[in-house]
Amino acid sequence: MQVQVVDYRDPDAPARFTESLRQTGFGVLKNHPIPQDMVEAIYREWLAFFDTDAKTRYAFDRDKQDGFFSTAISETAKGHSKKDIKEYYHLYPWGRYPAEVPDTARRYYDVANRLAQELLGWVQDNSPADVRARFSMPLPDMIEGSAKTLLRVLRYPPLTGDEEPGAIRAAAHEDINLLTVLPAANEPGLQVKGMDDVWYDVPCDFGTLVINIGDMLQEASGGYFPSTTHRVINPTGEGRFKSRVSLPLFLHPRDEVVLSERYTALSYLEERLRELGVKM
Repeated sequence: MQVQVVDYRDPDAPARFTESLRQTGFGVLKNHPIPQDMVEAIYREWLAFFDTDAKTRYAFDRDKQDGFFSTAISETAKGHSKKDIKEYYHLYPWGRYPAEVPDTARRYYDVANRLAQELLGWVQDNSPADVRARFSMPLPDMIEGSAKTLLRVLRYPPLTGDEEPGAIRAAAHEDINLLTVLPAANEPGLQVKGMDDVWYDVPCDFGTLVINIGDMLQEASGGYFPSTTHRVINPTGEGRFKSRVSLPLFLHPRDEVVLSERYTALSYLEERLRELGVKM
């Protein structure tokens, strides 16, 4: 299994990137337009925030799904019984932003969302005609003005040795959305499951951008684009004593967008949130 590392500047980047998504569910971009110094600033700023009690002032809203999610209420991946070893903050343009943190992540949201819309255009343009015919509208238009596209600032805390047996940082799962755009984390651990049921490390050179397919794009494409199972494994050695920070942008269509005969974007999202145990 080979996840392609594609140079964003190459003329054939759109086709190669889309083919990697089609074959593996993942694509990796280098020399992309997201400033690395902005990403590193967010990592520093939010790791400092997670190390304070201020985060508890922004406890998540079960209905709106914004704010801080502690390790105690973290997600339990579909089909699993143990909670992931992580804490995170959900950022939406309309949601709460911690007064204790500089606005770098808010500015990043706009930069990354513009690139994400371009990447959806790459997928649209390089899909076969019969797959494009399934889309209720062009893919970039699905997220235009969406209030549901989510920036999640994730912290996987250092391991203490007291973790529940069998629990890992992020159990095997698939994402809900169309595409997930993820700057390489400050520590390794992301793996994708191949069609041969073997786990493979996803290329994560610092400064690259990892993109993967979510269930909504799989649904909208009639399965042509696979939402591939992935996980974040627990570190060993010195890595056990380090936090891992991650910054996924989950591209969600507007609520009313039709994904298929079975689902709108809203009905699909609500079903999955109930399965994750974060919404009643």
